[in-house]
Amino acid sequence: AIIWAQENMIKAEVLSVSGGTAAVYSARAPDKPTPSEDVVAVIPFGRDCCVLAVADGVGGLPAGEQASRLAVDMLSDRLAAAAGDSALLMLSILDGIDEVNRALLARGLGAATTLAVVEVQGAVVRSYHVGDSMILVAGQRGKIKLQTVAHSPVGYAVEAGLLDEMEALHHEHRHVVSNVVGIEAMRIEVGPSLRLARHDTLVIASDGLPDNFYIDEIVERVRSGPLDEAARRLIEDSRQRMESEGDGARPGHADDLSFILFRPRRRAAEETHDDG
Repeated sequence: AIIWAQENMIKAEVLSVSGGTAAVYSARAPDKPTPSEDVVAVIPFGRDCCVLAVADGVGGLPAGEQASRLAVDMLSDRLAAAAGDSALLMLSILDGIDEVNRALLARGLGAATTLAVVEVQGAVVRSYHVGDSMILVAGQRGKIKLQTVAHSPVGYAVEAGLLDEMEALHHEHRHVVSNVVGIEAMRIEVGPSLRLARHDTLVIASDGLPDNFYIDEIVERVRSGPLDEAARRLIEDSRQRMESEGDGARPGHADDLSFILFRPRRRAAEETHDDG
């Protein structure tokens, strides 16, 4: 596994991974004196398969920092034990998250973390998430093909149509999370299997990304152009908004920011031409 923990990257690192290409970035909030509580990982799993993960620790340092790193380490160990057997992939991810939950509860420190995980098998992906980290799939023309719902009162209110996106971004309880890894009632939301078209972009991110952009702004920045340029646009614009704390019309909130952008190899996605 390749794990980025407590990083303060200047630019995204672009990697060739099983099934495609990934751009990975992780940095702490501007002027934050302590390490980031985010951890990002790319975990190989057999031939033409990998697992992408973003964890965002909650509860403050050191508990949050330890929780996010433990989550990624234990998930990686569980996947390694499956020895690349694709029949065991889903079970390994679910068992890994459950093991992390039990381990955090056993420590009794109040440590917890959000966790967003995507399995990639060729051009077919499936999402797993706990908390308010984001998983999104956007087509080249801007169609949103997958978007997870934040496990929070505000996230559920948006999904139910009780709040619009602008109201949610400025809501006083925006950062109250109701489901995390590290509580007795932890719940894993598993998404559908989705085949990516050849120009689709998968985004996995801590809440530092949706806290600083409307969803259509994220889509506009990642849907086309080279992957490293898409990452650069997100990094530069989010940094500017964090430092300015928004301007009323646009969001802005200083926070740790970590994300993975992924696009499938053309051969893996060549059977799907609806680029959206």
